[in-house]
Amino acid sequence: MEAGEGKERFLKQRQVLIFFVLLGIAQAASEPRRYSVAEEMESGSFVANLLKDLGLEVNELAARGARVISKGKKTRLHFDRQTGDLLLNEKLDREELCGLAEPCVLPFQVLLENPLQFFQAELRIRDINDHSPVFLDKEIILKISESITPGTTFLIERAQDLDVGSNSLQSYTVSPNSHFHLKLQDSPDGVLPQLVLDKALDREQQAEIRLTLTALDGGTPPRTGTALVHIEVLDINDNAPEFAKQFYEVQVLENSPIGFLVAIVSASDLDIGTYGEISYVFSQASEEIRKTFQINAKSGELFLTQKLDFESTQTYTLNIQATDGGGLSGSCVVFVQVMDLNDNPPELTMSTFIDHIPENLQETIIAVFRVSDPDSGDNGRMVCSIQDDLPFFLKPSVENFYTLVTNTALDREMLEGIGCKHRVSNMETLERIQPNRQVMVFILMVFLSQALAEPIRYSVMEETESGFFVAHLTKDLGLGIGELAARSARVVSDDDKQRLQLDRQTGDLLLREKLDREELCGPIEPCVLHFQVFLETPVQFFEGELSIQDVNDHSPVFPTGEMLLKIPENSQPGTLFPLKLAQDLDVGSNGLQKYTISPNSHFHVLTRNHSEGKKYPDLVQDKPLDREEEPEFSLTLTALDGGSPPKSGTITVRILIMDVNDNAPEFVHTPYEVQVLENNPLDSPVLSVSARDVDAGHFGSVSYGLFQASDEIKQTFSINEVTGEIRLTKKLDFEQIKSYHVEIEAIDGGGLSGKGTVFIDVVDVNDNAPELIISSLTSSVPENAPETVVSIFRIRDRDSGDNGKMICSIPDNLRSVDICCYRKQRDPGNCTTEEQHAENIGEKPHDIIFVNPHQKTS
Repeated sequence: MEAGEGKERFLKQRQVLIFFVLLGIAQAASEPRRYSVAEEMESGSFVANLLKDLGLEVNELAARGARVISKGKKTRLHFDRQTGDLLLNEKLDREELCGLAEPCVLPFQVLLENPLQFFQAELRIRDINDHSPVFLDKEIILKISESITPGTTFLIERAQDLDVGSNSLQSYTVSPNSHFHLKLQDSPDGVLPQLVLDKALDREQQAEIRLTLTALDGGTPPRTGTALVHIEVLDINDNAPEFAKQFYEVQVLENSPIGFLVAIVSASDLDIGTYGEISYVFSQASEEIRKTFQINAKSGELFLTQKLDFESTQTYTLNIQATDGGGLSGSCVVFVQVMDLNDNPPELTMSTFIDHIPENLQETIIAVFRVSDPDSGDNGRMVCSIQDDLPFFLKPSVENFYTLVTNTALDREMLEGIGCKHRVSNMETLERIQPNRQVMVFILMVFLSQALAEPIRYSVMEETESGFFVAHLTKDLGLGIGELAARSARVVSDDDKQRLQLDRQTGDLLLREKLDREELCGPIEPCVLHFQVFLETPVQFFEGELSIQDVNDHSPVFPTGEMLLKIPENSQPGTLFPLKLAQDLDVGSNGLQKYTISPNSHFHVLTRNHSEGKKYPDLVQDKPLDREEEPEFSLTLTALDGGSPPKSGTITVRILIMDVNDNAPEFVHTPYEVQVLENNPLDSPVLSVSARDVDAGHFGSVSYGLFQASDEIKQTFSINEVTGEIRLTKKLDFEQIKSYHVEIEAIDGGGLSGKGTVFIDVVDVNDNAPELIISSLTSSVPENAPETVVSIFRIRDRDSGDNGKMICSIPDNLRSVDICCYRKQRDPGNCTTEEQHAENIGEKPHDIIFVNPHQKTS
C-alpha cells in the first residue's frame, strides 16, 4: 500500500478515545471492593470469597470466564472459579511492593468476559514487624569543642526502619552519662534524635565520651538497633602553662665560663597541639640581665652569656614567662646567687707617707694607709703585719685605716719594709703568714670602735653644682678656729675619687663635683657617700656620711615602644595578663608609682607591688571578649612617677583576640530548591551550596558532606567537600523517584556543624513509549456474531502530564485490525507500518506497539 493512501485511510479511522474515557468514568464511579491480608503470608493463603461481593453463584464463575487481573506482569493473586475463593499466588512483601508508602494497596480487577463486566477491587497489605531499626553507620563520630556551652544541641544520624505505622521507628534512648541527654524532634521524615549538652566538657578531664544510641520501633516486643556515638572533645586554650616550681634558687661560681648551664626551668600545659606548645622568654628583664643570661625558648635552659663578677653583682632575680600557642602564660622566678671566689688581692691605699725621718725620733707617724679587699667572707678577711725585729708598730684606726708609728729610735740600716697579705685557705700561704705578728686583735678593736663612734651626717641634693656648701665642720668636730690647718686636716673618701673638699681656713665642707645619685647608687636607697676627716697631728679620724637626696630628673621608660599581647576570646573576666614594666632611675616618691591605661570597656590595669620594690602592671579583663565583634585592641599604657608634676612614659599595648571555635557554619540559603531534568547526563552539576563561618583560620574553614543520607541518595549524588558543588552520580528516572530531600552538613575545623536542606525536583521528559497489555484475545470469531468482544487490553504511559496522555484508534473497514497507540501531542502520521510511523513521528520503532488478531502479537 502506498504511503499516501495509508495516510488517507488512517484519517478515516474511527476514534475510540471516548470509549476509554467512558470506561474510566465508569471505573471511577464504582466504589472498589476492599480486602486485607498481612504481609509474609504463605502462598495459597485465603484472602476472601468473592461470590457474595460479585452477586454470582458458583456455577456462573466458570461460565462467564471469571478471572483476576492485576497491575503489572506479575500474577500475585489466584481466583478459584470452583469455589469463588481469592487466594495468594505468592508470599507478599509489603516493603518490596510499597517501600515506605502507607497504606500499601494492590489494585486488581475481576473480569467477567461473557457478558463483559469489570469489578474494581483493592488488596491492602498490612505491615508486620519484620524489620529492626538499622543505623547506616555503626559508629557516629561527633567532634565537640570543650568551649561549647551547656544547652547546645547536636543532630545525630537517625536509624532506618522499613516497617511502617506502629511497627516503624518510634523513639531513641542513649546510655546513661553525666554530660548529655537525648531530645527527640518530630519531623515529616519521622523522629530525629538530638544530643543536648547538659554539663560543660573538659578535654583535660575526659578527652572522649562513648555512648550507645538505641533506636526502638513500636512492635510488641519492640525491635531495636544500636550505634556507637563516639564524641571527641576538641581542645581549646583553657589552660595556662604552669611551672614545676614557682621559685628556683641556684648558686653559680663567679668564674663560671660563658655558655655555662645555670638552670633549667620547666612548665607544662594540659592543652594539646598548638595550645600545649610552650615557649620561654624573660619577663620584665633589665638590660643587664639580658646581657648576662640567655634562655632557650624551647627547652627552658638558662645559659651564661657574660662573665659574672661577685664584686659587681652578688645576685640576679630573673622573671621567666612561659607562653603557650594560644597566648596564655605562666611565670616563675629564678634567683641566681653569685658565689665569691678569692680572685682579688688586698689593696693598700696610702694617705700619708713620710719618707725622711731623723734617726733619733720616737713614736713618730711614718705612714697612714688603708687596706681593702673586694672579696667577701673569708676571702675578704685580711691580716696586716710587719716584721718582729723592726722598730715600728701598726696602730689600727677606723674603717681599716692603719698608722705606722715608730716605737723606738730608728736605725736606718735595720728598716726593711711593710708586708700586707690577705687570708686564704691555702696552707702554704698560712705557713708563710704565721711568723708575722698577728694584728687581728687590733682589727676587732677597730670594729668595736666603729660601732661605738656615731658618724656625723650631712645631706645634699643631687645635681647640686660644684663648690656648693655642705656643712661647717669646725663646730661638729669640736675644734677651734685654725686647728684644722694646724693639724693638717683633710677629707678621705672610701674610694679614690675625691668628691668632697675641706677648706682648712674656714672649716667648710664643699662639693668638689656635681653628684649624680643614679650614677653613684643606682636603685639603692638611701644613697650614702661615706668619708673620713683625717687629722694627722696627732692622728685622729672622724667618720662622716653624706646622704645624696634624689630629685625627679628621670621619667619612667619602657624597654620598647610597643608590646603585643595575645588573648583567647574565651578567657574569663577577672583574668590577669602581665604587661611590660617601665624603669625609672629615680627612687622613693620620685620613682615609678603607678600605671594607667587608655579608657576602654574591656580592660583596666592593676599596679602590683613586687617584693623587690618594683611595680608591675597587670591587665585585668572586665568583660567577655568576642573576636567576631572586635578582633583587636590598641591601648596606651602609661607609667607615672611621684613627682610634682609627675613625669610619665608610655607604650602601645596591641591586643590580638585569638579565635576559639564559638561559631558554627551557617548556610547562605536554606532550603535550596532546584529542578533537574531526568535525562541530565552523569557528573552534571546540580547546584552548589555555600556556608559561612565567622571564625578565623582553621576554625573558619568549612567542609561539606551529605548528612544522614540514604543509600539511594549516596548513589545518586556526590558533594565536593571543599566547594559544596553537588553532582549527579546516577541516572535520574522521574517514573521511579520524582523528588529528593537531601540533607547537607557543613563542618568547620573545630567540629561544629550547620545543616542545610536541598529539595531536588526531577523534571519529567518524554522518554517512555505507550505500553499495551493484552488481557483477553479471541483469535476466531463467528462472522454473524454482533459486537463480540475480540480482545481486552490496557494501555499506559509512564510519563506524566502531556507526556503521558494517549490516543488509541483502529482503521475503518479492515479485515485485519491494527491498533495504533501514540502520544496525543504528536502527529501519528501513517500507522500502517511500524517503520513508516516511526519515521513520521521521530520515534524509535520499539516505542509503538501493534496488535493484529491474525498475526503474532508484538
